[in-house]
Amino acid sequence: MKFHIIAFMLFCAGNLTAQNSIESILRAIEKNNKELQASEQLTLSKKLEAATENTLPDPNVSYERKWGKPASIGKTGELSVSQSFDFPSVYVYKNQLYDLKSNLYDQQKQIIRQQVLLNAKTICLDLISLFQQQKLLDLRLKNVQKLSSLYQKRLSNGDANILETNKIELELYNIKTQMRLIETDKNNKLKELQALNGNLPIEENLTDYSPVDFPESFEIYSQEAIASDPELRSLENELKVARKNISLSKSLWFPKFEIGYIREMEPTDKYNGISFGISIPLFENRNKIKQAKALSGYTQMQIENTRLQSLSTLRQLYDQAVNLKISMQEYNKLLQSQKTLSLLNKALENGQLSMIEYFIEANQVYESMQNYLQLENQYQQIVSQMYRYKL
Repeated sequence: MKFHIIAFMLFCAGNLTAQNSIESILRAIEKNNKELQASEQLTLSKKLEAATENTLPDPNVSYERKWGKPASIGKTGELSVSQSFDFPSVYVYKNQLYDLKSNLYDQQKQIIRQQVLLNAKTICLDLISLFQQQKLLDLRLKNVQKLSSLYQKRLSNGDANILETNKIELELYNIKTQMRLIETDKNNKLKELQALNGNLPIEENLTDYSPVDFPESFEIYSQEAIASDPELRSLENELKVARKNISLSKSLWFPKFEIGYIREMEPTDKYNGISFGISIPLFENRNKIKQAKALSGYTQMQIENTRLQSLSTLRQLYDQAVNLKISMQEYNKLLQSQKTLSLLNKALENGQLSMIEYFIEANQVYESMQNYLQLENQYQQIVSQMYRYKL
């Protein structure tokens, strides 16, 4: 059996089933994750709070009762009901502000959603890597067990020495230890994934990576990524809110009004009437426009800084992915040119290699395979971060 055929089996050619498995896990987590459920309730709470900012103040009801002295002059009373309200343009701006804040809270919820799903996908990719390492160790274990059986017979026949047998037994012990450690890591990752899924079991088996489409150019990719970045979208909505607050602050300099009904009751007569009042905003709104403009300027600078930081991060991720892809291609060529394990086994059986020489050659092959697995996992993780905006 050619080594490149073994490599093809081990090094996890991606398939649509793998993609569907990860996607189904992410959709389940999106439905069951407690943090996302809490975020949904927090978003609803913020929207309701924003809605209360555009309501009329409570009406004011007062009643006065006066007793005359001497009692012969009688008693008087007064009932007053009044309602105050802002200038009409204030309610227009507050209504527009509510719509902008609702969009902002939805974007903030999207940021949390993306973080949770990216974390879940990272764990899924780690589980695939651990499964592939198990496959590699299974191959090593079967090979060493075969050698152990062979050298036990040779030792019985006097064709081998105890040192060679001990070397094989030590290799068996090392492999089994690594397998137990990987099984522990795998169980821990599954528990993390289950916790993200609301402590519900994960039914899917993750064994292979899915194919990834690498962007043709950084410029096209970065434009798409920046346009879909929820953090930038959130900041842009914050800027819209800040600018609308400037308009609202200006409109608050218009007077407030109060209108009401009055009923006066005297011993012999009763009077009905209306009341009208106006509030001149001389002190209450001082510096509010300046504060709103300052907040708008701050948010604008935050957007520019975040965009620059995002572009830098995307550039780094893109360059890392390119280098990892090149390294994977180089390793693939190297692995196909390596000696097959079957040839090494035959050379050992025919006495053309000593046990030490065999393990040196075999370990180089296994090390190359392990390095390839690590490179592939790093590549998948980087590409996952690059396309996190599609989660």
